[in-house]
Amino acid sequence: MLLRLPAVAGRFYPDDPAELARQIAAFASCPEEPPRQAIACVVPHAGYRYSGHVAGAVYAQLKLPRRILLLGPRHFPRGKAQAILSEGAWQTPLGCADIDSELARELKDAYPELCEDGVAHQAEHALEVQLPFIQYHLADFRFVPIALGTRDYAQFESLGQAMAEVLRRQSGPVLMIASSDMNHYESDEVTRRKDRLALERVLALDARGLFDIVRREGITMCGLGPVVSVLTAARLLGATRAPLVRYATSGDVTGDRQEVVGYAGVIVE
Repeated sequence: MLLRLPAVAGRFYPDDPAELARQIAAFASCPEEPPRQAIACVVPHAGYRYSGHVAGAVYAQLKLPRRILLLGPRHFPRGKAQAILSEGAWQTPLGCADIDSELARELKDAYPELCEDGVAHQAEHALEVQLPFIQYHLADFRFVPIALGTRDYAQFESLGQAMAEVLRRQSGPVLMIASSDMNHYESDEVTRRKDRLALERVLALDARGLFDIVRREGITMCGLGPVVSVLTAARLLGATRAPLVRYATSGDVTGDRQEVVGYAGVIVE
């Protein structure tokens, strides 16, 4: 079995299993309502110190299904621009998470531009940092990892359409997770203004509007493609609302308001 080893354990999140579980438990603030099933969610992927409380608040509110479709950006120019893995498992300090080979094959059949490629995933953190959250809340699940390095709206839309087509055929629920941070390395004031513009489109389930406002306003949202694809699919699957669970910037943690990164957690229902 192909085993993808952790790339950022000990840096983005603790490499000690007990400490990692304690940290995630602290992020999982008790929701006022019972966990609910969703079509998709948007979660950040910075180091847990900075954005773990935002991602953790989202996962704590979800009734996670046993099948996950996980999309994130390809931060480094390595490997294919639309990279999927359909075999093996990913290891974290909390254990191994198996890839859903059947679902991966169906996605590749529906959208042939997805390329089997381990290089794009080898050092990428955006998907890896989500797995401990899922493992903490759900003992047994399978997932499909997709890393996107393209900036082409037509490709994002086509992928989203293919995802909806495939998920509509499944006998049980599949949760789509889009991994993205928001605006990067501007002041807290500017970042919050830019992120508000982007989040207005996310909360309206407006994939095209999100793409356009991010490009027009120079919003450095690294997971734009994954979010556009997931919103496209979610609308086709009947999503009607996307409440904001939590928003923060790195300045809330560090106290530095001159150069921050924004983080948002959204549930799509």
